[in-house]
Amino acid sequence: MTEVILHVYDVTNSGSDNTNNAILQINRIFKDGIGVGGIFHSAVQVYGEDEWSFGFCEQGSGVFCCPAKKNPMYTYRECIVLGKTNLSKSKVNQILRELSREWPGNCYDLLSKNCNHFCNEFCELLGVPKLPGWVNRFANAGDTAVDIAETTAMRFRQAKTEIVTASKVAYRFLAGISSNNTNPGSPDSPGGTNRNNPRFQQPAWFKNLVSAGAKPSTSTTLEIGDNQVQKPQQERRL
Repeated sequence: MTEVILHVYDVTNSGSDNTNNAILQINRIFKDGIGVGGIFHSAVQVYGEDEWSFGFCEQGSGVFCCPAKKNPMYTYRECIVLGKTNLSKSKVNQILRELSREWPGNCYDLLSKNCNHFCNEFCELLGVPKLPGWVNRFANAGDTAVDIAETTAMRFRQAKTEIVTASKVAYRFLAGISSNNTNPGSPDSPGGTNRNNPRFQQPAWFKNLVSAGAKPSTSTTLEIGDNQVQKPQQERRL
């Protein structure tokens, strides 16, 4: 059996000192201060001196390795021993080959398929506990927010369609009543045999509504601002 070690970095690869310092400050407040989480990169070390992680690239696998604790793209923070795996080195290498095929670099997504998601899957296959929740909490929260926004937009579109359909039915109903009451041959119309029948008396607002010919909109598209959710800049692959 051999130890499985998680290496955690502060994400400081933005190219801007101000942005990198802001991220470090966020991580100090939200992770070190209140223990919620932060913006982190992670990698897994097992058998040997290298750590394995995942990042964006236009072609090929996004799975890569580098010397443990020495990824030059980020600022090293800490290591966490997740447990021990009873898998052999050859079996671990086989798992890494399979993951390399399943995790192409162009499928990287900051919120739903980042380095922390890769490490979680790798650890699960190694038979050790997954990453602590704080490591990827910001990405998980962002992904949930996107799902909620998309679901809300869909429900608004459905509601708009139902409202338009109902208004069409109501208009046809009102227009039909108006037609029946203005037809001279109708028993209930002013020129019919039942002139004094009080079953339906058109109020002024109703006559104006029908005569104006105001019909419900036929549009079923609901504009809800900008439905696209902008994601932060993706991590760069080593």
